[in-house]
Amino acid sequence: MSTFQVGIQLASLRMPFKQALLTAGRLGATAVEIDARTELRPEEVSATGLRQIRKMLADANVRVATVRFATRRGYHVAEELDRRVAATKAAMRMAYELRASYVVNSIGRVPGEPSGETASATSGETWDRLVEVLGDLGDFGARTGAILIARTGTEDGPTLARLLAALEEGSIGVDFDPAGLIESGFSVDEAVRALGSHVRHLRARDAVRDRTEGRGVEVQLGRGSADFPALLGALEDFAYRGVATIERNHADDPQREIAQAVAYLQELSAG
Repeated sequence: MSTFQVGIQLASLRMPFKQALLTAGRLGATAVEIDARTELRPEEVSATGLRQIRKMLADANVRVATVRFATRRGYHVAEELDRRVAATKAAMRMAYELRASYVVNSIGRVPGEPSGETASATSGETWDRLVEVLGDLGDFGARTGAILIARTGTEDGPTLARLLAALEEGSIGVDFDPAGLIESGFSVDEAVRALGSHVRHLRARDAVRDRTEGRGVEVQLGRGSADFPALLGALEDFAYRGVATIERNHADDPQREIAQAVAYLQELSAG
């Protein structure tokens, strides 16, 4: 079984920032995810503030694995694209200052076919826009030291893999969210086979597909359709040694559920 570190998304604890940091450490996590929209906004954090946060992290005995920066629209949308790109770069700079290697976002809708006689003009424009923008962000990440990683779920694994193949190798990584794939009706097994070499972060989140409603529902880790032992075994084939960060959006008792999720992942890691 793959050896990995256990992280906690601070927002999932539903606590004030400092209390959440200390709680994450107490629950046994070694890493956390910080939200650059709701917890630490790059435009509002000074150099002094960053030093204070680094001390808080040290006091809690955790590090920042990822900085989440969710934009309202993906990078495939032309409207206000320059502003989204600039804001993403600011989040990447802040992530580096927090000694985090990755910024997470859903990159937007990836066209199924990038070119060919059957491809529409709109599809081709979208593909070209994504390749250009992600290439720019990839270059920026290489210079800055924190790269963008694309959260799965918007498209199936092979489609996202085809986009990554059009970019410089390693410039954009993958935040593998099995629940996001399940919620969208995509295969987790197919996605990990297609994307395994690009995975830089694992999102420990579970879901089931409600076929009568035609939608996915997030559930407690280990109680859904995501086979985490099998998933971790598949990632082992790609020598994954990163962080599995727990995210739980709809828990009645988040601290209790997250503590159980930490224990579950630690057992899998030890096994």
